[in-house]
Amino acid sequence: MTFPIIYVPAVNCRVAEDNVRKHSNADADAQFEAHLGETGIVLQNLIGVPIKRRKDQYDIYAGGRRLSRTLSNIEKGVLPKDFQVPVMVVPTAEDAISMSLAENFFQLAMNPADACTAFRTIIDKEKKTTADIAKRFSLTERFVEGRLRLANLATPVFEALAKGQITLDIAKAYAKTTDTVRQASVFESLAGTYYANNAAEIERQVTAGSYTGGHPKALLVGREAYLAAGGNIDRDLYSDAESELWTNRELLDQLAEEALTEAAQAIREREGFAEVRTIAANHVPYTATMGLRRLQGVVPPLSETQETRRTEIQAEIEEIEETAAEAEEYSDEQLEKIEALETELGSIMDRQEVFEPEQKAKALAYIVIGENGQPVVEEALFLAETDEDDQDIDPDAEEDGDDAGSDAESTATPRKSKLSQKLLDRLAVMRTELVALHVANDPHFAMDLGTFVMVDAAHRKFGGAYDLASGLKAPLPERRVGNFVSETAAAEAWVKLEGELDHSWRDAGDPVARFDAFRALDDEMRANWFAWAIARTIEPVADSGSGAPFLRHLGRSLDIDVARWWRPTTRNFFDAVTRNWILDLFEDIGGEDLKSRYGAAKKADLSASAEKLFAGQSIIEAEIKDKVLAWLPQPMRIEEPPVVEASGPSRAELAAAIGATQAEPAIEEPVEAANDADGDDLAEAA
Repeated sequence: MTFPIIYVPAVNCRVAEDNVRKHSNADADAQFEAHLGETGIVLQNLIGVPIKRRKDQYDIYAGGRRLSRTLSNIEKGVLPKDFQVPVMVVPTAEDAISMSLAENFFQLAMNPADACTAFRTIIDKEKKTTADIAKRFSLTERFVEGRLRLANLATPVFEALAKGQITLDIAKAYAKTTDTVRQASVFESLAGTYYANNAAEIERQVTAGSYTGGHPKALLVGREAYLAAGGNIDRDLYSDAESELWTNRELLDQLAEEALTEAAQAIREREGFAEVRTIAANHVPYTATMGLRRLQGVVPPLSETQETRRTEIQAEIEEIEETAAEAEEYSDEQLEKIEALETELGSIMDRQEVFEPEQKAKALAYIVIGENGQPVVEEALFLAETDEDDQDIDPDAEEDGDDAGSDAESTATPRKSKLSQKLLDRLAVMRTELVALHVANDPHFAMDLGTFVMVDAAHRKFGGAYDLASGLKAPLPERRVGNFVSETAAAEAWVKLEGELDHSWRDAGDPVARFDAFRALDDEMRANWFAWAIARTIEPVADSGSGAPFLRHLGRSLDIDVARWWRPTTRNFFDAVTRNWILDLFEDIGGEDLKSRYGAAKKADLSASAEKLFAGQSIIEAEIKDKVLAWLPQPMRIEEPPVVEASGPSRAELAAAIGATQAEPAIEEPVEAANDADGDDLAEAA
């Protein structure tokens, strides 16, 4: 069946209420509208139904977007008021809706590779510029240039885009560089791997060996200086100047070193440092300062204004927390306000050390490159090496330290050659083997040595035991709760325990003297230090962690009475749960009667009452008192949690059921077997 297509003044048409397309894209509409205004051509007919009792007027069911953009151009004066659009006239709305749905449903978006080729064809055939194409299709020149760059991708990459094997974003990642050989190499190396469709990894590989324009080194040197020195820039058409590639990596490294060295000398003269060293990076590596002595500056006190503001911020935070506690939750505005206040408070409290001129005159400072490309003095200063540290050594003197003697003796006695580094390393291994053997045969000495290495390293400000010839460590585990101080009885007892340890050996001098002083302690004190070192390595593990069963076993092995050592308080527990949670706990302990006693209390008052109740300081029935004094939240208990039985059938029951019904054709595969098969598939995919 065919329907007539006639030309109708656009102003005589309106978009039907039942037009199937209800949503659009503002950017795409603007481009389409500009294109219509530029060309004055509606490439595809509309589908409409005559409006009853309105001659030559039509409801448009397909092509509403074309009509609305045309009317907008007429209203703006871009197109004449009598501009006509082609309309296929159908008799009923039902026919129009069906045809409109089919038109939109089966519409195929143009392949990006085809669009790239089309742009290039227009330039080649019509001799148009990128600006001409951009104007014709209401695009930016940068967009057109980007599509043209995709058209110049390495052949295998462009073919994959044309076949739909890679997405437009993946193609853009390859286009980060104009080096088609590198594009093809990366494409081949990633084919069939997990990273084949990972845009970030593709960008990393195709740009390897280059810096971006936003890299701190690039910002330090500057674009003009880099280009003037012969540098090359591979411009990234899909982003700004910060993403363009500076491909002469060695040249930029050299220029950055020179610029940083020049800036460092100016900083040295300005600040009065004894010595400055440059590191063309954002931070100073640990190995660069290994063995250096750090200078201790003075943290300046808060000014009167800062102290006043700190007090105000703390008061504001407390007020917000009290309000939230009453409401039992924080609003978004409260959370944002607290975050802003804490950030401001942090900026006030985060004060850098101040060094006196006399300290700077003896200081070694490291100069690094900040994120903004500016030379920055690293916060930590170190004691610079003095002339006394480097004694004048006669390079021609005998290595054994004997006097040179007369010229005749010097001539007669040949100078000893130095040992090779390989031989030195082998001798070090053999000496270590000898020492290790004897340590292993003396358990008491080994206990002293291990304990000393752990506790000595633990008391160093920056950790590490590089001068103790041992890899043994007893570091504090990650607590995951920041600077939280529990203030529990156990925490107080730990502080007391540390205070009772004999620390005198720590002041003995170098590692050798400290070790001898440590061994001079009595057996009991050395054993106490060993226990301290081991105990501090125990990690905090939640019940969901894999180490929780072993940690609970340690507690049971030591017969720890947790309820005697730990009681829930406002600070360590009740402030972190809701008001309803506390009331439900009261009900579990003492029934509805206990819950109703505190039902009207506000959160802050309820938390305080709960602390007294579970500390045994409230007057309550003896039976309830025994319960509250023994109660512990599950994460504090050392008994194994009860095992929850599975609600489904066991493997044995499932196997029996399968055996009894295996003759039935409806059961093709056991449930467990199906799950196992899924697991095999996942393993194979991994």
